[in-house]
Amino acid sequence: MNIGTKKSIITGGKEITIETGKLAKQADGAVVLQMGKTTLLATVVSSKEAKDGIDFLPLTVDYREKFAASGRFPGGFLRREGRPSDLEVLIMRLVDRALRPLFPDDYHADTQVMIQLMSYDGEHLPDALAGFAASAALAVSDIPFNGPMSEVRVGRLDGEFIINPTKSQLEASDIDIMIAGTMKDIVMIEGEMEEIQESELVQVIKIAHTAIQEQCQFQLDLAAEIPTANPKREYSHETNDEELAARVREFAYEKCQAVARLGAGKDERSNAFAEIKEELKASFSEEELEEKGDLVSKYFGKTKKAAVRDVILNERVRLDGRKFDEIRDIWCEVDYLPMVHGSAVFTRGETQSLTTLTLGGKLDEQMIDAATYRGTEKFLLHYNFPPFSTGEAYPIRGVSRREIGHGNLALRALKPVIPAENPYTIRLVSEILESNGSSSMATVCAGTLALMDGGVQIKAPVSGIAMGLIMNEERKYAILSDILGDEDHLGDMDFKVTGTANGITACQMDIKVDGLPYEVLIEALDQAKAGRLHILNELLKALPEPRTELKETAPRVEAFRVPNDSIGAIIGPGGKIIQQIQKDTGATITIEEDPSNGEGIVQILAEGKESMDGAVKAVRQIAFPPTVEEGVEYEGKIKSVQAYGVFVEILPGTDGLIHVSEFAHERIAKMEDVAKEGDIVTFKVIGQDPKTKKWKLSRKVLLPKPEKID
Repeated sequence: MNIGTKKSIITGGKEITIETGKLAKQADGAVVLQMGKTTLLATVVSSKEAKDGIDFLPLTVDYREKFAASGRFPGGFLRREGRPSDLEVLIMRLVDRALRPLFPDDYHADTQVMIQLMSYDGEHLPDALAGFAASAALAVSDIPFNGPMSEVRVGRLDGEFIINPTKSQLEASDIDIMIAGTMKDIVMIEGEMEEIQESELVQVIKIAHTAIQEQCQFQLDLAAEIPTANPKREYSHETNDEELAARVREFAYEKCQAVARLGAGKDERSNAFAEIKEELKASFSEEELEEKGDLVSKYFGKTKKAAVRDVILNERVRLDGRKFDEIRDIWCEVDYLPMVHGSAVFTRGETQSLTTLTLGGKLDEQMIDAATYRGTEKFLLHYNFPPFSTGEAYPIRGVSRREIGHGNLALRALKPVIPAENPYTIRLVSEILESNGSSSMATVCAGTLALMDGGVQIKAPVSGIAMGLIMNEERKYAILSDILGDEDHLGDMDFKVTGTANGITACQMDIKVDGLPYEVLIEALDQAKAGRLHILNELLKALPEPRTELKETAPRVEAFRVPNDSIGAIIGPGGKIIQQIQKDTGATITIEEDPSNGEGIVQILAEGKESMDGAVKAVRQIAFPPTVEEGVEYEGKIKSVQAYGVFVEILPGTDGLIHVSEFAHERIAKMEDVAKEGDIVTFKVIGQDPKTKKWKLSRKVLLPKPEKID
């Protein structure tokens, strides 16, 4: 029995197979994609009709990793997969941002794309395949879709670009960029890199697009063999009234243009547009509004968008009156909060971030237990977007996908400049206090200042800028630096670029226009570079370089390597030795083995110099033990008291006996009368028992002899 259709394609020297018609046959479209032994199941289902009152696409993209894919049990009490991890959410966003613009504008049926990782071989990364699988599922379905599209990752090893690098290749790569596109256009870019030039980024995009086009043609060929994929379903999800649209445009177009020319602030502009909308509604009867009120609002929104775009394109005037390449006013302040380990306020126009820095030790690292990765992360960046930042009031129900995505972009921007030998666990938290365009880039700028304020010796300061593009059907365009929120919503591109003075560290692009010429992209990148360098100069006015000292409130961390054979001695039986050192000094000590060379890595976190010095000394004495020398004075703690003397610690792990006759010049009847466990005594090593090799100690020889009484 012949079940399903299976085809394969070679991408970047790796074979990818797609099978359909075998699994999940009740979905509208389903494929199994495999590269190496990594396997994804992608399904898509879309309702036949749209719900009443819905004038947008209710698209849900869900990506989940099954722990069985890598032969592991989930953590936690229930031992089953729970809420999606941040990594899963980020992959959902990558696929969603690439798919969403490609559905027909008038398609409003509930649509759900589900991608599940069913097998993972540890080398072929599933996130680079998720978009390909999702688009293929749509291609073999009857759901209307202006694709296909695909996503690929690009890495670089020894100057050579690699499509969909393996995990081990990616670890050695200096770039990690995910790019999505169709046969004709690039629609989405996101990635991080180690200070590359704009020309290199364009080269990466061109290389990626070639592979994307091959995968799109592959999907078209596959769909041609699937009877249910052709033709696509018919639908009618919108009721339009051309006469009403013309009436709204005639009433509101010029008025909206007048507002667009004002160069007003966000609130003034918003109120002016709201007044026009109310005047428009007042021109209709109650019966007309009841029947066609939704259409009036819809057509007003389109009229407003067209009016603003025309003013920008034809009159070269931005909503707030700036020039196309002009950056809004910036002010920065560091050391804003007295008790945190570092803080900064960055304000650009009506967007503001207050970012805090917290420094910690090994025990503060984030534990990650995912199907594809198990380990810890020592650099964290969290982004919070409260309702008041846009003057709104709504309930907060956990961390949103948007907050996770924006925080991850800022983290990727700053990660390349964190020192490789940084001993601290670092957490940055960006609180967005105002928002009118590119709060993620404000987070990057405030994060840079907070790191420098806290004394983290970053390799170079990083700034970020959000670029916009407006382009009409005649290819007339305007590239806008430092876009406003309205310019983002009304525009055709949102392009965020971060970097140092030497090059780009991260980028994110979402393109809504068909056929973006490379010449326009290059111009946008050059304009972005000028903008981010301007912003960087403003940052350096607040703090030109990292502080040389940590804040008084920050803990001190010291890390050093010790021989592998000393790890057991430092820990002691049942952890007795390391626990005692921590108790005595108040420091927190962690030790782990470096698998690359077997050495131990010791990290000590302490609140003060005395605590740090005591802990370092104690650990080093065990790891690099000095030898006991006869005739030398030492100071040590009494470990036990016996009738015949006391046992004293000469060095960590090495004891000796002070015989009762060597404790003092005068006769001692009971040792417990003159010494107790824990006392610190000074003594000299006077010899070693030739048989037992035990050290003989004397306290008496260091004491002045009593005067003889005649």
